[in-house]
Amino acid sequence: MIRKLALMAAAIAASYAATLAQATSNLHLIPRPQEITAGAGHFQWTSHTPILTSRSFKNIAELIATQGQPVKVLGEKNNPAVAGAVRILPADARLVPDYNGYLLKVNPSGVAIYAHNAAGAISAAQTLLQLRLIQPDTNFIPAVTITDKPRFGHRGVMLDVSRTFYPVAYIKRFLDLMWLYKMNTFHWHLTDGAGWRLEIKQFPELTKTAAWRYGNTWKDWAATGHRYAREGDPNAYGGYYSQDQAREIVAYAAKRGIAVIPEIEMPGHSEEVLAVYPQLSCSGIPYKNSEYCLGNDQTFDFLEKVLTEVMAIFPSPYIHIGGDEANKSAWKTCPKCQQRIKSENLRDVDELQSYAIRRMERFLKAHHRHLLGWDEILEGGLAPDATVMSWRGETGGIAAAKAGHDVIMTPGAYCYFDHYQADPATQPEAQGGYVPLEKVYSYNPVPATLSASEAKHILGVQANIWTELIPHAAHLEYMTYPRLIALSEVAWSDTARKNFEDFKARLQSHYLLLQRLNVNYFRPSYTVTIVPQINYQSKQTTVTFTSEQYRPAIRYTMDGSTPTAASTLYTGPFTFSGPALISAAVFRDSLAQGTPSRLEADFHKAVGKSVHYHLPYSKNYPAQKESTLTNGYRGGVSYGDGQWQGFESHDMDVTVDMGSSQPLNDVSLNFMQLTGVGIYLPATVTIAVSQDGTDFRTLEQQQNDIPDNIPALTFRKFTFQLKGQQARYIRIQAQNAQKGFLFADEIIVH
Repeated sequence: MIRKLALMAAAIAASYAATLAQATSNLHLIPRPQEITAGAGHFQWTSHTPILTSRSFKNIAELIATQGQPVKVLGEKNNPAVAGAVRILPADARLVPDYNGYLLKVNPSGVAIYAHNAAGAISAAQTLLQLRLIQPDTNFIPAVTITDKPRFGHRGVMLDVSRTFYPVAYIKRFLDLMWLYKMNTFHWHLTDGAGWRLEIKQFPELTKTAAWRYGNTWKDWAATGHRYAREGDPNAYGGYYSQDQAREIVAYAAKRGIAVIPEIEMPGHSEEVLAVYPQLSCSGIPYKNSEYCLGNDQTFDFLEKVLTEVMAIFPSPYIHIGGDEANKSAWKTCPKCQQRIKSENLRDVDELQSYAIRRMERFLKAHHRHLLGWDEILEGGLAPDATVMSWRGETGGIAAAKAGHDVIMTPGAYCYFDHYQADPATQPEAQGGYVPLEKVYSYNPVPATLSASEAKHILGVQANIWTELIPHAAHLEYMTYPRLIALSEVAWSDTARKNFEDFKARLQSHYLLLQRLNVNYFRPSYTVTIVPQINYQSKQTTVTFTSEQYRPAIRYTMDGSTPTAASTLYTGPFTFSGPALISAAVFRDSLAQGTPSRLEADFHKAVGKSVHYHLPYSKNYPAQKESTLTNGYRGGVSYGDGQWQGFESHDMDVTVDMGSSQPLNDVSLNFMQLTGVGIYLPATVTIAVSQDGTDFRTLEQQQNDIPDNIPALTFRKFTFQLKGQQARYIRIQAQNAQKGFLFADEIIVH
C-alpha cells in the first residue's frame, strides 16, 4: 500500500496551479519534528523524478517511488547533487548527530535524505510522503529543512485479531497507515478465547476448530454459549493465518521498518485451546476451564512446541505470552497444580503462575528471545529478564522499572482505543472508559516518580485495540484514527514543545490526508467539554469550554435553557458565584451542532465537608479519595475521569459531617450505570440523619427504577426532600445488589 500511497500522492489534485501550491504550502507534520525550518519555493515531483540511493537504502527508495519512477543505486561515496532528483544517502555525525535520526532537505532543485541507518532513512521517507499528502497539490513539496529523531524506540500498536479476524490484505493496509505516522511495532494478538489465528502444524485442531466459532460478533458468540465450530461449517465465523501468510506479513512490515511481535496467550484466555485439547486443563473437560493446568508437564510440552513454530515465523526478539487476567480458582483444587506448588516450594497460586512464566522465559531465553507480558506477570515474582507491558494504570510499570526491568507503557486510561472517544450516547457501543483525543495527547509515558536511571527502562508506549465490539475494518479505523495520530506524537516528539492547541491546528491538514486515503476516521466531536475550577476561598467557580472542533463558535446559557444563535458567545474563561445550570453548544451557520453539554455548578452546603467511609472505596477507582464526594465537582461521561468514585463488590456507606447542626432542605447524588464493564445503579439508596454521629434516624429509602440490562451508559440522580430537618450528620447507603461496581460523584446538600 505504500506504493499506492506514493501513486496517490502523485495523482491527487493535478489541476492545481503551481502558484496556488506555493501560496498554500503546508508544514503541519505529525509527529512534530525536532527542528523544522521553512525555505523558499517548492520542489516539483513528477513520475520521472529520479530517486538516487546508496545500495543500503535501496529498499527505502522503492517505498516512496511511484510506478515507473526510476530508482538508481549510487556508489557509497562522491555523490554530487543532481538537479531535479531525490537522493537518499548515508550521513555522517556532522550532518546527523543522532545515530537514529535523519536530515531531510527540500529545495527547488532537489530533495536530499541523510541517515546513518535504515530506521533513520525510513523515518525521513515517512516524513517526505506525509509532507506530500498534506499539500493542496501533492506534486509540489515546500522547501524545508528538517532534523529529527525519535523519543522512544518502541512506538507500538496492538491489534486483537482473535475477537474479530482481519484478512491479510487489511493487515497490510493497517500497517501502512500506522507506518505513515512513524509507529514501528505491530503487536499481533493472535490467540484468545474467541479464536486461535495462527497455523501450528503440530496441532491442527487449533485451526480446524479453535479458529472457528458460532456467532459473527464476539457478543453473538458469548450469547450462544462460547461454542466453537469446524472449518467448513456454513455457520462458522473465524479464520486464521497460514504460516506462509504470517511470514508474508512479517516481511511486508520489515520492509517498512516495523517489527512484528506475536502474542500467544498463557496461562489464561485459552478456552479455545482447551476446548480442543482438554487434557491440558485442570478438569480435562472441554468448555470448563480457561486456564492451562500448570501442574501438567503436557502443558509445557504443548506450549514449547507452539512457541518453537512461532519463533520460526517471527524474528522479533520479543515473544509476548499474555499472562493477564488468569482465573486461578481451578489451580486451588487441582491435584496436579497443588503437587506442583508443593514440589517447587511455592507459596500459593500467584507463585504458581510466576513459576510458569519463569519456565517459559527460560525456554525463550534458550532460543535467544525475550519474554514480554502484561503487568500481571509481576504477581508472584517477576521472571528475571522479562519485559512488562503496563496496562492496569502505571503502577505495574513503575514497580518493574524500579526493579530494573524494561517497560512498555500502555495504560488503559490513555492508550486503549477500544474505549469511547466521545459522549457514549452519541457513539457505537464500546468497551466503557473514555479516551478522547486530548487525553491521548496529554499522556507522558515516563512517570514523574521514576529517577533518571529508572526512566531509562521505559522503552516506549503502545496503543491497544481490543476488538470485542469492533466487528469490521471500517469500525476499526473509526476507533483508531485520529487517536493514533495523537499517540504518534507522544511516542516520537520531545515533550518540550508539546501543546494540544498547536497539535489540533496541525491535525486539520491530516483530515485531508485521511480522506485521500479513504480512512473511515472519527470526525471531530461537536461536544463541548465544560471544565469548572472551584475557588474554595471566594466560593466562586471559573468555567472553561473546550471542543475537538478547530476554533469553534460556542454559545451558552446559565439557566439550563437550550443555547440559540442569540445566546452568549464564549470568548474565554468566566467566573460566577452561586448555582448555575450551564448549557453550551458549538454553532455553525447559526445552527447548533450536536446535543448541548450541561453542567450543574453549585457551591452547595456540603462542599469541603469531611466524609467518613463505613466501607472502603475501590483502590482501583479512588477518584479524589476522601474529598471526592464533597469537592464540588460533578463527574462527566467517564467513570475514569477522576470525579467518579468506585465502590467494588460491596455497598456504598458514607457519612457526611456538616460541621454543625443545621436545617437541611434536600440531598441528592448521581450514580452511573455501564453494564458492559460491570457498573450498575444501586438497587436502593437510603438516607439517615443524626445530631451526634451515632444515633441515626432513617428518613427515606428510594428504589432504583432503571433496569440493569440496559447496555447504554445511563445516569440516575437520587434526590431526597428533607424539608428543613435539623441535623449535623447525613448517612447515605447505596445497595450494590449485583456485587459489581457502584460509581458516585458528589453528595449535594442544600
